[in-house]
Amino acid sequence: MLVLEIVSLRLVAPYVGITLQTNSAVIGVALAAIAAGAWTGGRLADDANPRRLVPATLVVAGVLTMLTLPLVRVLGPQMQSSDPLTATSLAFVGVFAPAACLAAVTPMVVKLQLRDLGRTGTIVGRLSGIGTLGAILATFVTGFVLVAALPSSVIVIGLGLLTLVIGLALAVAPGSAWQPPVGLVLLGVLGTGLTWIVPSPCQSETAYHCARVVADPARTSGRYLVLDTLLHSYVDLSDPAYLQFPYVQAIASVADVARPSGQPIRALHIGGGGLTLPRYLAATRPGTQDRVLEIDGGIIALDRARLGLGDLPGLTIDVGDARVGLRSEATGGRDLIVGDAFGGLAVPWHLTTREVVQELRRILRPDGIYAVNVIDFPPDRFVRAEVATIASVFPEVAIVADRSSLDGGGGGNFVIVASASPLPLAALRDRLDQRGSSLEVGAADVAARFAAGATVLTDDDAPVDQLLSRPSAR
Repeated sequence: MLVLEIVSLRLVAPYVGITLQTNSAVIGVALAAIAAGAWTGGRLADDANPRRLVPATLVVAGVLTMLTLPLVRVLGPQMQSSDPLTATSLAFVGVFAPAACLAAVTPMVVKLQLRDLGRTGTIVGRLSGIGTLGAILATFVTGFVLVAALPSSVIVIGLGLLTLVIGLALAVAPGSAWQPPVGLVLLGVLGTGLTWIVPSPCQSETAYHCARVVADPARTSGRYLVLDTLLHSYVDLSDPAYLQFPYVQAIASVADVARPSGQPIRALHIGGGGLTLPRYLAATRPGTQDRVLEIDGGIIALDRARLGLGDLPGLTIDVGDARVGLRSEATGGRDLIVGDAFGGLAVPWHLTTREVVQELRRILRPDGIYAVNVIDFPPDRFVRAEVATIASVFPEVAIVADRSSLDGGGGGNFVIVASASPLPLAALRDRLDQRGSSLEVGAADVAARFAAGATVLTDDDAPVDQLLSRPSAR
């Protein structure tokens, strides 16, 4: 059950994203399945011979597990949404039935073991302990070994086959009194076959994402990096100075005016993705020293395999959590820090708080600039909280976004720009105009309006997923 629960999050993420709501949906559905399965299994154990029930239940659980993957892949594209109800519904498809069957086994085994009512506590306690140890083992092996070594499809099918084989072995054991229907076993085989027939949404399944590289039909050398449900990065394989996304143009424009043209800088990137900005800086500012903190090593491997990332001069990539990686940064050593890390639509909460912003100010030179990309939609509660949080640390804050977004009527990407010294806003506006960008620069008054009355996020209180608004249509 624990293996299935952990892997199920990876099964549904390509369609509903990875958010706190998705995690909660999978855990909640799994707990509901455990409750329903245990209740039903106990009732059945009192009404029928558990020696027949246990192998039958395991065989059914194995078959249902093998059918899970093709069901999710067929229904997932029809249910793509960040709505919590959709995430819960897809989690139900992926988890509930096989988990309920597995949970039903425990009370059946308890019934088989209870021959002496005077030892009820000992027997139930022992079986509960064995089950808990199994759950602990499954959690560690899945999280540290299986997910890193195998695709989710192989894990799910392997789990289903193992459960099916155990059920069949018990069925032929002496005293079983149950013969598995051939049709049921064939159904499990069908589920295995369908897994390879129904297309996977992933070109590469990393430790954190279902990843794809998609060609841009309008530009021969253009490539989109798609992580789960989102277009994450755009890379031009032949022209690193070509920037497709407006928010990337905004951050690049900040970099352009942070130091004199062509002068190398020292930049830190929180989140790597397609490494669009490090490529840009290497092309426009030779000698630049870039350090990228990227949690997903699989994305870096995909960059090298499909997005033409070679040995970029001055580039250092550290795979690991960015919050941890910041500790090794020297005080006052960076000219520019770029924040562009996402889990679905949300910036990971621990990269949004006042404490991490204080750490970023320590790392920056006195005139260094922090530029972070966030996504939000009206009523913009998250972006307002993040502006307030950054403004509680940096005295100079501005926002780059569409005019409608700055006025509170639009939504999408907001680039928050901050520094301990006055920001070069006039030069930034000119650079955006040179690019033909439609984005506008909201100065201190706009930032103050966004921050007014908003909550300052802290390590103790950062409800990012709850503050974030999703688009009404996708």
